[in-house]
Amino acid sequence: MTGIEATTGYIALALPFLAAALAPLLTRFLGQHAAWPLALAPAAAFVILFGAVPGVAAGDVFLFGFDWIPSFDVRFSFRLDGLSTVFGLLITGIGTLIVLYSGGYLAGHRDQGRFFSFIFLFMGSMLGLVLADDLMTLFVYWELTSITSFLLIGFDHHREAARRGAIQALVITGGGGLALLAGFIVIRELTGLASMTEVLAAGDALRDSALYVPIFILVLCGAFTKSAQMPFHVWLPNAMEAPTPVSAYLHSATMVKAGIYLLLRFHPALGDTTLWTTILPAFGAVTLVVGALLAVRASEIKITLAYTTVASLGLLVMLIGVGTEAAIVGAVLYLIAHSLFKGGLFMVAGSVDHGAHTREIDQLGGLGRAMPVTFAAAMLCALSMGGVTPFVGFLAKEELYHALEYADPYYVALMIAAILGNALMFAAAFIVALKPFVGRMPETIHHPHEGGLTIWLGPLVLGVAGLLGALFYATYHRLFSGPMASAAVGAPVTIEIGWVPHLNLAFALSMATIALGVAIYLLSDRLRAGIGGFLAAIGWGPDKGFDQAMRGLIRSATAITRLLQPGQLDQYMAVTIAVIIAALFGPLIYTGGWPAIPAFPRLHFYEWAVFALLLGGILPVVLATNRLTAILALGIQGFAVALIFMLLGAPDLSFTQFMVETLSVVILTLAMTRLKLSVSDHRPRRDKLQAGFLAIAAGSGFGLFLLSIAQRPFDRSLSDFFERYSYAIAHGRNIVNVILVDFRGVDTMGEIAVVMVTGLAVLALIRVRVGPKGVRYVNPLEKTP
Repeated sequence: MTGIEATTGYIALALPFLAAALAPLLTRFLGQHAAWPLALAPAAAFVILFGAVPGVAAGDVFLFGFDWIPSFDVRFSFRLDGLSTVFGLLITGIGTLIVLYSGGYLAGHRDQGRFFSFIFLFMGSMLGLVLADDLMTLFVYWELTSITSFLLIGFDHHREAARRGAIQALVITGGGGLALLAGFIVIRELTGLASMTEVLAAGDALRDSALYVPIFILVLCGAFTKSAQMPFHVWLPNAMEAPTPVSAYLHSATMVKAGIYLLLRFHPALGDTTLWTTILPAFGAVTLVVGALLAVRASEIKITLAYTTVASLGLLVMLIGVGTEAAIVGAVLYLIAHSLFKGGLFMVAGSVDHGAHTREIDQLGGLGRAMPVTFAAAMLCALSMGGVTPFVGFLAKEELYHALEYADPYYVALMIAAILGNALMFAAAFIVALKPFVGRMPETIHHPHEGGLTIWLGPLVLGVAGLLGALFYATYHRLFSGPMASAAVGAPVTIEIGWVPHLNLAFALSMATIALGVAIYLLSDRLRAGIGGFLAAIGWGPDKGFDQAMRGLIRSATAITRLLQPGQLDQYMAVTIAVIIAALFGPLIYTGGWPAIPAFPRLHFYEWAVFALLLGGILPVVLATNRLTAILALGIQGFAVALIFMLLGAPDLSFTQFMVETLSVVILTLAMTRLKLSVSDHRPRRDKLQAGFLAIAAGSGFGLFLLSIAQRPFDRSLSDFFERYSYAIAHGRNIVNVILVDFRGVDTMGEIAVVMVTGLAVLALIRVRVGPKGVRYVNPLEKTP
């Protein structure tokens, strides 16, 4: 994009964030009606992105952006192709309906303005994620989705379950985000590829690289945690603690699809390898079957839908892993279909809760007459989810079966998983969309009613969209699914599947799936009891494991804190010096870069005298029976070093050393007399030996470190610079003075400030009257007052 087109792109990206800033103010003055003007923001972004559809359908790719951090080659850049455009349309289109739905669903809620702000922040983050071209820009938006989803899931923060769900989602998806960042850094450092455009244009560069496996694993960690693949799926059902509009948005068009988007985006660069075609289908198939079984086992509408989302994400990962053109087409068709019917069904769940005041399936029934529009919307979405023609879900299911119909054990196993998973999801769809509306209404339900326009508009629009997409499949494929699949495959793709069934193997398998789904629906109560009993027998699961892991983390942190910070100064010093020793010796041991021990120099008699003074001064320190004598004797070392500086021709440095050493002795002596510490050192011999060992090791480490530095070739670049410019710039012939006063002026001022603050601290310390105290252990779990 150039000129006005780039500006238009920035406007589309900024509109959700602008709405987030205005939401509290508009809600304060307009109440629930603020949803209408606020919905104009995502609607306008949808219109802007839709304007790019004809060009994208023709194969154009629009790029725009600017240099963000040029020194690190990071750009704030974006890419509009078939994949990102369709994702952007789903985010803004469904986002518009979600905002309107939120206006009715949360009408009268005291924090509705805050809710609108959060969901717009999330919307803007998700939109930036799918449009981002630069890898670092993508990562920034990726983490923003984790943070904003944390705010949304924990919106009702007074409830413990909401707080737990939010923290669990943040820990799992945030951890995956860090892995993704590491993957992006490896890609940048290894190949120099800094953007998705460069990655896609590089062909086999990543597949052929020596670090393909680490890159693959790191990218997969980001995608799997975000899209809730086994065993990272636990955060997704617990995210149901969020208000229903959040669930509808996260599950339909946004959060959980981020990992799928990443896999589709990287498929041309990382796919078609043994690892890709093995790990992705394996994890996807397990997630599909387990998620679908847990969906049928659940008794609450939102939880049922959440587990069907887990299963659907597994199905998508499985198809992306297969990686053939037909499989990618099936994944794209199912992704769009899932966004439409799942968003609608979640909003139906909220409408049922709004009208009947419960989401427990066993406590619902007979709502069809009281809520006819919601019932119609639910059935439209369920028929699409069940893969019934003429809905987009049918197109997806036919295409994915077509992608797997090979007489090969690998494909047969995946086909069995697909049929079983789809049949279970068929049953789950009608458990949610049919059971609450048919049969006899329980007496516990009083005066059920249809919600207002904003409540039923969203699910009805999405249900109808799922129907129109299949009826006008040629236009649907040309504008949306075709360009999206082409971007994911990396080459032009033509999709021809329509709503009219053809008598082939895929259709026969589709009919078998529906028949199996009907049987599961009729036997759902028995199946639910059986799965529940099986899970109870197992007892342990990833959700419980997460709690155990978090408790273990806290206990470990507490134990380490008590070990390292017991409230004893000598132990703090020991730990600090031990870390320094490890830092000094670690690189030498790892690299084997031990310095050569130089030959002992030939000294003059006065140099021998200084050397003897240096060594002889150590004895009083070691043999002293009180602390004051040891401190005074310690000053001998400093004076000896100052004499060495003077003999080597550095009188200014020598003078500084004399001053520092004198002040140190005076201050320490003064502190000792005022603090009224024990005159003698009464530590046991073992502690003294330990302290001596640490002191010798630290001294040896610093000595070896300085020797290794001194034996490296001398780099004169800085010396030449200061020789050349000290007089020319600062008009000073003493280079050391010029460096301190001019070139390091601010740095020197900072050092002086540090010395001054240290002096004040010493002054405050010697005024303290210290009484005997017992050892106090710090408890990190102690509540802050």
